[in-house]
Amino acid sequence: MKNHYKLMLGLITGIVLGAFVHPYQEIYWIQKTNELLMVPIGQIFLRLLFMIVVPMVFSALVLGVYDLAKNQGVGKVASKTLFYTVIASTFSVVIGIGLVNFFRPGQGFKVDTSLFQTTKSNIESIANNAKNSKTFAQAMVEIIPKNPLEAAVKALEGEMLALMFCALFFGFAFYLYQKNAEDVKELKIMGIFEEVFNASLKIVELAMKIAPIAVFAIVFNTAFKFGLGIFESLFYFSAVVILGLLIQQFVVYSALLKFVAKRSPLQFFADTKDVMLYAFSTSSSNACLPKSIETAEQKLKLTPSVSRFVLTVGATANQNGTALFEGVTVLFLAQVFGVDLSTTQQLQVVLMCIIAGIGTAGVPGGSLPLIMIIMNGVGIPAEGIALILGVDRFLDMCRTTLNVSGDLVIAALVDEKKPNPATL
Repeated sequence: MKNHYKLMLGLITGIVLGAFVHPYQEIYWIQKTNELLMVPIGQIFLRLLFMIVVPMVFSALVLGVYDLAKNQGVGKVASKTLFYTVIASTFSVVIGIGLVNFFRPGQGFKVDTSLFQTTKSNIESIANNAKNSKTFAQAMVEIIPKNPLEAAVKALEGEMLALMFCALFFGFAFYLYQKNAEDVKELKIMGIFEEVFNASLKIVELAMKIAPIAVFAIVFNTAFKFGLGIFESLFYFSAVVILGLLIQQFVVYSALLKFVAKRSPLQFFADTKDVMLYAFSTSSSNACLPKSIETAEQKLKLTPSVSRFVLTVGATANQNGTALFEGVTVLFLAQVFGVDLSTTQQLQVVLMCIIAGIGTAGVPGGSLPLIMIIMNGVGIPAEGIALILGVDRFLDMCRTTLNVSGDLVIAALVDEKKPNPATL
């Protein structure tokens, strides 16, 4: 059985069994089974993900920025790629957060945060974090860390944005050093970062193997405590994510293709339908890279040197669908947990989602650790991520399709070779 089917089975079984024993919460052995078995299993899974967040994010961002700057130099192709990537990611996150604020799919659910205890936070501290949020100016200043090691230590307590900035700056600085050192063809430390990133991905892969059991345990715990009411919002949550992805795909991308790249959106989507279907089935931007390059060169007729650079970097650095999903998930769970995020905190979420798009692994489940970090940064219990794990595989298929499509759109925008006007 494929892992996404196991996740769905774990979700459904957890809901059914948890709801079944919900009326019997006072029975001692049922209480102890939940307390001594279900809760620890869920916590072990979450801690495995938390464990690799800092090394994974730092190494991915350093590598992403370094490669972006090194290939083709810090010149026209790289600057245009970065510009359009930020623009597209900003649109996607703003669309997602706007839809969540408009439809409010998580509103009206009362969640006892004792169900999702973190080691250092409870309902009072969560409420205080929301009320005592930093001003926008203060938040912008504190993006630059005085002590990067301290930012790394406190990354799980809200300092992740500062660590991200440090990684971005180091990645660019490594490029400048390598560029100016005539006798250095490649920095050895980049190989170390590559190995750290690959090891982090392997840990995520191992953690996802026990995810079905963990999902069962966490969801059982939820249904045992609250019954079925808490799960009603999953349908609305999924609908909001899919609506946001459709708007990004067929409104934002179409406008960029028509007015900037001077290409027919209908022809573009027709030419790329095969790779988008492949992306939907694999849920992996990295796995789609060879097919994307082939499509760009043979069907879209893009300049090979441009398309290979943009698509290779984009497999990691241009994750529009993932950025949108992260923004929607964070605000949805804030509504579920009753955490009222201020405008400043929502802007912080937008910024973190855009930056996190560079550091998100192009593999199934690669966004989950970063979502938990963003949640921690604005005072939302990160364990709440368990509520959406059951539908994450299907939504991962949808957002990966947008990620891969977005890579091809960016490549078309960067490429200066325009198609035949007759095709417009």
